[in-house]
Amino acid sequence: MTTSKIAAGSGSWVRWNPASVGDDIPLAESIDLVHELFEDPVVRVLDTANNYGFGASEERIGMAIREYGFVPDGFVIQTKADRDMTTGDFSGARVRRSLDESRTRLGFDRLPVVYLHDPENITWEQAFAVDGPVAALVAAREAEIIGTLGVAGGPSDLMRRYLDTGHFEALITHNRYTVVDRSADRLLDHAHALGVHVTNASPYGGGFLTAWPPPTERYAYGPAGPSVRRTAATAARLCADAGVPLIAASLAFSTEDPRIDSTIIGMRTTRDLAATHELLATPVAPELRDALRALQSDPREWQDAVDA
Repeated sequence: MTTSKIAAGSGSWVRWNPASVGDDIPLAESIDLVHELFEDPVVRVLDTANNYGFGASEERIGMAIREYGFVPDGFVIQTKADRDMTTGDFSGARVRRSLDESRTRLGFDRLPVVYLHDPENITWEQAFAVDGPVAALVAAREAEIIGTLGVAGGPSDLMRRYLDTGHFEALITHNRYTVVDRSADRLLDHAHALGVHVTNASPYGGGFLTAWPPPTERYAYGPAGPSVRRTAATAARLCADAGVPLIAASLAFSTEDPRIDSTIIGMRTTRDLAATHELLATPVAPELRDALRALQSDPREWQDAVDA
């Protein structure tokens, strides 16, 4: 896989449903961002999925590729095979349709990197059925329809179980290794030991760790717990004392971890790309990173809650 400390995430370009919070990004701005990414020397991966914006993310990327004329050498567009978001179907047949839809939207004969997306929505038995999603993806790799095969999802113990099958060369974990949540700590150890390419997504916990006081009361997909808030407040104080923005330290917490190969940062416009470069250029002393790693919120409030 392409080495890229940062991957640009496209999941918030278009709302997933009319009730979602926020506005869709104008099409022209998405295309401008993709074109700027193609010429960026640092961010060499663009992350999407079949179900982002119900296909709109891939469609926009495909339009940007056609306007640019090609995908530059060394730049990777990775996507994810998804269940049917209306019916919940996550069969082998559905995965094959998902791959075909992604190839059509992106204009690719071969998808360079594909992740099995959110398999926590089905049982282990369904995932590994004779004509289940895993079998379909393994067959697609053997047929060279896809290149690298990975798994992207939530529960850390489940992601470890998927890695242990030996089918997956890459992992995406999200919201589970941040300044305030260490749910994926052991998963990162395990994946790194296996030689799996590790991507950590949502190092800001959905915006919660971008500033203090936080711009949102939510961490990831729910209200931030009291211990998470206290830990974030302590982190913000440590950062202020060191003269470092909390958001820059939250990013470095992920990018400077030797077990993590890439970190996904959601980017909606070229301004977000420029802001990410500024954050990467912000010095974060090892002493501050060590102090942040020493913080401990109540594990019962983590995404993968652990009894204290």
